[in-house]
Amino acid sequence: MTTHADSGSTRLIPVPAFSDNYIWLLRKGNHAVVVDPGDAKPILEQLNKHQLTLDAILVTHHHPDHVGGVQALKDTTGAIVYGPLGEKIPACDIRLKEGDEAPLDKLNLTLSVLDIPGHTAGHIAYFGYLDNDQPVVFCGDTLFAAGCGRLFEGTPSEMVNSLAKLQALPLNTLVCCAHEYTLSNLKWALEVEPGNPVLQKRWETCRQQREQGQPTLPSTIGIEMETNPFLRPLQQPVIDSAQRYAGKPLSSAVNVFASLREWKNNF
Repeated sequence: MTTHADSGSTRLIPVPAFSDNYIWLLRKGNHAVVVDPGDAKPILEQLNKHQLTLDAILVTHHHPDHVGGVQALKDTTGAIVYGPLGEKIPACDIRLKEGDEAPLDKLNLTLSVLDIPGHTAGHIAYFGYLDNDQPVVFCGDTLFAAGCGRLFEGTPSEMVNSLAKLQALPLNTLVCCAHEYTLSNLKWALEVEPGNPVLQKRWETCRQQREQGQPTLPSTIGIEMETNPFLRPLQQPVIDSAQRYAGKPLSSAVNVFASLREWKNNF
């Protein structure tokens, strides 16, 4: 991917907010885009500190911890606000559905939209390629590191379909989800698959990262497919554990997923 000599490469920065949120900031030269700004303050601090122009605000769904800072950032910077077609988003300029694109010209980046309902009814994700053809997806609260979002407005079937769309992305796709839930998710995942050596290694790595104050994100689709029970409902150890929790045979990936989600809700 060619870039202007003075613009440098795109930087992907997880900006902490609240107790466990990340607002994703994309920087290229003196231009920036943010994803799911639940709070304007930490983003305004970044913009001022690095003398950045905020060109766009991308929103995945309507929950307050994802949209709480949108209006203030819009008022302060005039950035274009992109959001899901089917949800009420503050100050939304352009409403998107699957197949649409968000052109971020100053970053030399175009993100395509996926409909991924389940956590909310109109939840969307943004997928594209950064410099050096590095794929990235901003998936809000649908897919987490070793977990997935609670089903506030959707069904297990919808969420399984949504996760399948994310699983179909390139294995090296950076998974930029919106919460630092990784350690608690991994504790649960180890209950589901105690014999998974990749999962055991991931637990040690992420535990060390958090002890050093580092984010565990972004993850990748490949890592999630090896260690996230919600992406492994057809793996026999996951089926066996889900059936033990449910106390009955489970005949489909959706039924296994539903058992896993109930287990995680009560973990």
